[in-house]
Amino acid sequence: MTQTRDEFEARLRRIGDERYHDKHPFHHLLHGGRCTPDQVRAWVINRYYYQSRIPMKDAAFMSRVEDPKLRRAWRSRIEDHDGTAENEGGIARWLKLAEAVGLDPDYVASEAGILPATRFAVDAYVRFVRDKTLLEAVASSLTELFAPKIHAERIEGLLANYDFANDVSMSYFRKRLSEAPKDVAFGLAWVLDHADTAEKQDAAANALIFKTNVLWAQLDALYSAYVEPARIPPGAWVPGTGLALAKAS
Repeated sequence: MTQTRDEFEARLRRIGDERYHDKHPFHHLLHGGRCTPDQVRAWVINRYYYQSRIPMKDAAFMSRVEDPKLRRAWRSRIEDHDGTAENEGGIARWLKLAEAVGLDPDYVASEAGILPATRFAVDAYVRFVRDKTLLEAVASSLTELFAPKIHAERIEGLLANYDFANDVSMSYFRKRLSEAPKDVAFGLAWVLDHADTAEKQDAAANALIFKTNVLWAQLDALYSAYVEPARIPPGAWVPGTGLALAKAS
């Protein structure tokens, strides 16, 4: 049975309440100041891979969109991460965070040392957006509904607990506090407008569940490899490598 617009929106929001990665044990460690410097670095390195692929998945999405209005609305997402002449972009801001935690930004940008599970999860997300229906692709982006809360908690927790946290290193998260609500307002309205049958509503809800799984899987990989260091897989980042020269001495 097709749900009303309000019922379906409530269903989507429940998915975040139950499945968003703010509930993962790794985030509780990170935001509570209980991560070691190397665990923070591992998070920064692996999260970079996700950040770097966001504009790629958005470009893949736009390549299939025939409606110029939708392309115009979506284009800002690429600019928010890749940057423009006036805006350095989220990827550059993430590399400032990498430098702040003692990593060589060039090493992080090289994508060397990424956990295998991070690659699998993030690449699966890019393929999902590239290959699924436009409705499912847009619905998968609706984890942004829940992002401002986790960004605010992260800013507060990192500033309170880590010496590296300052206005420069937190600039990525502060910027997303204004960017994400704009994106999600459009995406949510688009999904609610186009999920007009029970079948489409199920597909959109499952797409959002898939995306929460992508985010959760990345933290599972981090927790397994670096909270219990003996389980770092071959080829993944090893603490003590990839550091900025000034920090490595």
